[in-house]
Amino acid sequence: MQTVKISRRESGALLNSLIAGVVPRVGLRHIAVGRQKEVGAFLQDLSTIEDGGASFRLVTGQYGSGKSFLLQMIRNNAMERNFVVADADLSPERRLTGTKGQGLATYRELMQHLSILTRPEGGALEAILQKWISSLQAAVIQESGLHPGDPGMVDAVSGKIAAVMAELSEMAYGFAFSTVIEAYWRGMKTGQEEQKQSALRWLRGEYTTKTEARQNLSVDCIIDDQSWYDFLKLFALFAVRAGYQGLLVFLDEGVNLYKITNKQARDSNYEKILTIFNDTMQGKARYIGVFMSGTPQFVYDERRGLFNYEALRSRLADNQFSANGYTDYSGPVIKLNQLTPEEIYLLLERLCELHSCHYNYTCPLGQRELTTFLNAVVSRMGADQLLTPREVTRDFLGLLNILHQNPELSFDTLVNEKGFSVQSAEQNPEEVPDKEDELFAEFNI
Repeated sequence: MQTVKISRRESGALLNSLIAGVVPRVGLRHIAVGRQKEVGAFLQDLSTIEDGGASFRLVTGQYGSGKSFLLQMIRNNAMERNFVVADADLSPERRLTGTKGQGLATYRELMQHLSILTRPEGGALEAILQKWISSLQAAVIQESGLHPGDPGMVDAVSGKIAAVMAELSEMAYGFAFSTVIEAYWRGMKTGQEEQKQSALRWLRGEYTTKTEARQNLSVDCIIDDQSWYDFLKLFALFAVRAGYQGLLVFLDEGVNLYKITNKQARDSNYEKILTIFNDTMQGKARYIGVFMSGTPQFVYDERRGLFNYEALRSRLADNQFSANGYTDYSGPVIKLNQLTPEEIYLLLERLCELHSCHYNYTCPLGQRELTTFLNAVVSRMGADQLLTPREVTRDFLGLLNILHQNPELSFDTLVNEKGFSVQSAEQNPEEVPDKEDELFAEFNI
């Protein structure tokens, strides 16, 4: 095995995240295996968005199958290609729409996590604005000969902003959006910090009343639970005018929409998905990609899932020729299949390299040990359907930790010890009966 070149910051973040069962935000390239066709489909989407199109994808797979990992990998790749990206995990408090502002809460989360290559951890809204305004100032100076301190600079740049934002003004809420951008510029240039912060508050969806927005910014609308997606479409166009390739929105944990108990509330969220799907697929939206993930139940359950909503079922249905092992990766739904034994073996090799690099030792496990571990996990009952990368990764890193911390122990001793097993993905909240069910498990009528 070759030694990987990786910083301790990256290796530490990778190991901590993987052992905790969460997706790391850095260093994914060091452990990524398989998924070439799935990644290829997303890269094709990025090219489409760069050319002014739009895209919508649903990634589905069991808990721990790598949905979040795949989206995070695409997110990192997109930033390297000069996209603006935003991500949020859906939850009971963050949905696509709701009577208590859950849709607006999702928008606020997205704006908080707005990221670019130079600000990968989020909070990139002001950096994007300042970069764009700086380019406009440079253009004004070159064209007019004005200097940054000239009194006419404010109006000259405002004129540039108006010209660039003219296309946005024709869209829903476009005029208000343009007005707020200009207010940010004037506040920044004239030292009116309050006006500048008011503009940022408005763009982040933090205004709760139109009256306050009208007083502070002279606009008659605010970003709310119904309109937040329209503002994302506006921001995608603005991002392109600011020199980026477009906007990508990543929404993880779609299963939280499936868990909504009230049918009307659940259908309202599914209708929002339908709106986004139609916008992106019919060419109504430009320079934007919306990528969601969720369990197969979230998509295919005909009682509560997306397939319960007839308009979505007809749009998300599988290609009828996808049977017999063939998959259409151009469709809106991407199913994550199990990693092959060869891919799992490669993953184990990379985890060995990562662990030994971080702790500065030579990993004692060779081909025989890795093959033994691989055989142990894939031979478990149900492993062909339920074994996921998360379970393999957590258990293997746990084994490496024990071996490294206890040099007197041998690999064979640990693996052959009675009771060794890899936790199965079947132990997830949707499939494990609750305590009340267990009480009546043996009760027959």
